[in-house]
Amino acid sequence: MKVKRALISVTDKSGLIPFAKGLRSLGVEIISTGGTLNLLRRNKIKSKSIEEFTGFPEIFSGRLKTLNPKVHGGLLYVRSNTKQKNEARAHGIEPIDLVVVNLYHFEEAANAKGLSENEVIEQIDIGGPAMLRSAAKNFEFVGVVSSPEDYAGVLKELRNGKGSLSRKTRRRLASKVFQLTSRYDMAIAGYFASAEAKSGKGIPAGESRFPGQLNVNFRKVQDLRYGENPHQRAALYRSTTPGAPFRFRQLQGKELSFNNLLDIESALEAIAEFSRPAAAVIKHNNPCGVAEADDLGQALIDAITSDSMSAFGGIIAVTRELDRKVAEAVRESLPFFEVLIAPSFGNGSLKVFEPRKNLRLIEADPYSLSENGSYNFRFGNAGLLVQDADRPLRGKEKEFVKELKYVTAVKPVKEDLGSLIFVWKCAKHVKSNAIVLAKGTRTVGIGAGQMSRVDSVRIACRKAGLEARDAVLASDGFFPMADNIEVAHEYGVRMIIQPGGSVRDPDVIAACDRFGIGMVLTGKRHFRH
Repeated sequence: MKVKRALISVTDKSGLIPFAKGLRSLGVEIISTGGTLNLLRRNKIKSKSIEEFTGFPEIFSGRLKTLNPKVHGGLLYVRSNTKQKNEARAHGIEPIDLVVVNLYHFEEAANAKGLSENEVIEQIDIGGPAMLRSAAKNFEFVGVVSSPEDYAGVLKELRNGKGSLSRKTRRRLASKVFQLTSRYDMAIAGYFASAEAKSGKGIPAGESRFPGQLNVNFRKVQDLRYGENPHQRAALYRSTTPGAPFRFRQLQGKELSFNNLLDIESALEAIAEFSRPAAAVIKHNNPCGVAEADDLGQALIDAITSDSMSAFGGIIAVTRELDRKVAEAVRESLPFFEVLIAPSFGNGSLKVFEPRKNLRLIEADPYSLSENGSYNFRFGNAGLLVQDADRPLRGKEKEFVKELKYVTAVKPVKEDLGSLIFVWKCAKHVKSNAIVLAKGTRTVGIGAGQMSRVDSVRIACRKAGLEARDAVLASDGFFPMADNIEVAHEYGVRMIIQPGGSVRDPDVIAACDRFGIGMVLTGKRHFRH
């Protein structure tokens, strides 16, 4: 297959000029459109406009320019089929041997802030995907280049092959096209689905809010050193679906591991619960300390001292910019930790950490996950599990308090409510069965992931030690037995918040009254498996 004519129409114009000059040096005729044509001509690269080639003008502000039989006929007809060759000749259709096309930046537009829906929709490419698909379908006779990263290799092969591309190369390039157009279409479908989910519109009454066909698409960002364990291979893939904007930037330190990435997401989800300065220490995907305070430095110290032994080797996330003063306090006061995450690092704080070369510093918006994630996804061998996101309580505290049920003789006073809200927020982010003890707005003991809830109560209380006395306790699920209350009383817990809903709720409430413990019910549980 010798390339005699190429059609070039690209949004990403990087590397285009040397590539086009290389094609012309091989005697290839170039047809082009719009801005691409203007760029080629400014660089004195002889090119024919699409209008000259088709005999039909670009119309509708450029929406229609390449959807023409002379373009798609030139791409699609089978050169070895005599009947099709005669049809092409009869209709004045000339062959196009190479298509060089990349698409409008729809994904970037869909994730950009401040663009209207009409502006985003204008970035839906119609002619580009159509040309790519036509050329890829007919790869036996047509070459197709959909990415600038392929320019150098294609040009080298054309030069070595005296203007020809091998079938192996044409088929490989066609495969890339169908991956690209599939991803592009799924991004568009995801944009519309996400907009409907956020607005609550577009879902007829009585129908499931979950679509019958769910298209999710991920692009590999990097290979990881290994997975949860060194014998497991791993890689990071990033969602290309609009409305899934979780992004982070690593400023310093070793390459992130599989486990680091899991913990980073857990840390950001935990601190997204808080509007004030807050910090969370995460270890093995569980918080081992969380605190909220008027001062970020105090929140950091409180979160770490909640369980300083467990904090060793963990990761830390905060809700505010980390300045030099706080950075110095962190450097001097904290045990060894692997990752520090903040929305930004300001006022010379990065220099404070320069000597700790292996420490990973991550810049990430703590609220990006919660504000934009409509669903949670869990991949398993049975398939993909999808559920609504368990959204943060941040900003809804007043409504939350109004829904609480006060079921014991001892009622919380106004000062207790802030602590109850705080500890309830923390319990959401601890693996079930979850028990969290707090004093004010700092955790003092956490029991996580036990098969028996009473064991989680014991662990949380033991970790708290003397701090358990007069603490408030949160349970992510109801208490199945009054023995949980007996253990809490043994350690001096004075107030409990839990969902309620057990058939033994009367026994549990009676136990609280017997021991003088106050208890409120939320009516909502927060299991986390």
